[in-house]
Amino acid sequence: MAILSIAKLGNPVLRRQAEALTPRQIASADIQRLIDDMFETMYDEPGIGLAAPQVSRSIQLVVMGCEGEGGFPETVLINPSIAFYGPQQVENWEGCLSVDGLRGKVTRPSVIRVQALDRKGKPLDIEATGLYAVCIQHEMDHLIGKVFLDRMTDLSTLTQLAEFDHYWKKDPAAVI
Repeated sequence: MAILSIAKLGNPVLRRQAEALTPRQIASADIQRLIDDMFETMYDEPGIGLAAPQVSRSIQLVVMGCEGEGGFPETVLINPSIAFYGPQQVENWEGCLSVDGLRGKVTRPSVIRVQALDRKGKPLDIEATGLYAVCIQHEMDHLIGKVFLDRMTDLSTLTQLAEFDHYWKKDPAAVI
């Protein structure tokens, strides 16, 4: 496995619509190795989610995982689509491995249902809540060329990481 380079804000790959993967591509050694490398990179950063465009691959592939209370299991989503958005919205602090040193509040649906393929190409149907739902939406945004900054409705919450740690980290809202 290898640690991959993270594409940073300004890299055009982060603003492209990612391509869907075929069953043959999913089964390939290249994609299976990429999945393993993405997990290793995500944990090394450290992060809880990573989309393929963030490692300069414009394909519809996301890896996620968050241990501990309120966390969620390791998940691979290939060619994901959201089948349902719950009516309730939740505001959370978000950050991004591709947007160094910034945090901001983003409002998203608190419950979603996502359909995708797993790393073996088998169908998945996941209902997610809380941090899991937020992380899925955040990572799926990368597949359509969006970053969390595009979802912020109030830029007054945009905060440098040092100030976030000093002034806002006590906020009980989840941070991704």
